[in-house]
Amino acid sequence: MSRFRQANLNKIRTVSLKARKSKVEISAAGKVLPVGYAGKFFDSLPKYLKAADLIEFISRVTSSRKKGFPFHVMMGAHVIKVGLSPIIIDLVKSDIITGLSFNSAGLIHDLELAFTGKTSEDVRTNLQDGSFGMAFDTGELFAEVVDLADKKAIGLGEAAGIFINKQRAKYREYSLFAAADRKNFPATVHLVIGTDIVHQQKSFRAGPAAEASYRDFKILANIMTGVDRGGAVANIGSAVIMPEVFLKALTVARNLKKQKCNITTANFDMINHYRPSKNVVQRPTAGGGRGYNFIGHHEIMIPLLAWGLKSYTRNKNIQRSLR
Repeated sequence: MSRFRQANLNKIRTVSLKARKSKVEISAAGKVLPVGYAGKFFDSLPKYLKAADLIEFISRVTSSRKKGFPFHVMMGAHVIKVGLSPIIIDLVKSDIITGLSFNSAGLIHDLELAFTGKTSEDVRTNLQDGSFGMAFDTGELFAEVVDLADKKAIGLGEAAGIFINKQRAKYREYSLFAAADRKNFPATVHLVIGTDIVHQQKSFRAGPAAEASYRDFKILANIMTGVDRGGAVANIGSAVIMPEVFLKALTVARNLKKQKCNITTANFDMINHYRPSKNVVQRPTAGGGRGYNFIGHHEIMIPLLAWGLKSYTRNKNIQRSLR
């Protein structure tokens, strides 16, 4: 037994998620834009600097998908919080995106949206009285996903999609995990103990949660074998966790399967960060392939990216990802 005292989480005062004031609601989420004049728009861009890079990245993703290689997208929770779930879900439905990976905050916000249609509390205000992150509904939903993953010996992401669809969550059409489950595409969750609000509550089971997340790491490492030989990966809005997890998953893939590297990577973020630049853009492509770095607000850049991807793959047959 430890010599040091631990906080007693059994005494935590919780609040109701439904009653909690949230800053994000599905009514303000982004909408899928018809392809329309997308081709003409991208053709009109100057062929210099980031405009040229964006067109080249879109072209490389389209080419890799036509050949049956994966396009895997990693995300931080901010992507969900700025209303981009419908845009990403459309790319999943269109077989452009073949898999998703998140930090565990992504799962938390996805669960809240799926079951209540809202998410994201006022951290500064709620921190003052200790109510920040204390919505018991969120903790219980997360715990049920962990229990399902433990029972079935599957990853957190797979369990989340099954759970949301099985429970027929009212707003499940806005859930990225539910969409991945319906398409039979992998969705993985990579947690770090102590970083998420559910870790504050007594319903959290650290051991089974960590084991399920470890299964997701091994799933991601397996996906990277296909990505590395001709596929593409994008990191959107994760400054630390996903770039670090990605680098380790990629090295596992390269350790287990010797092959020529031909990977396309891209980082989309609002400011330059060290780890995404090194771990996503530069280091993985040093032996082959190409990396790109795009700086701009997600709520503008990602719909633009999606519009381009839909335009370039329109009326073209793309295959399911090589497994």
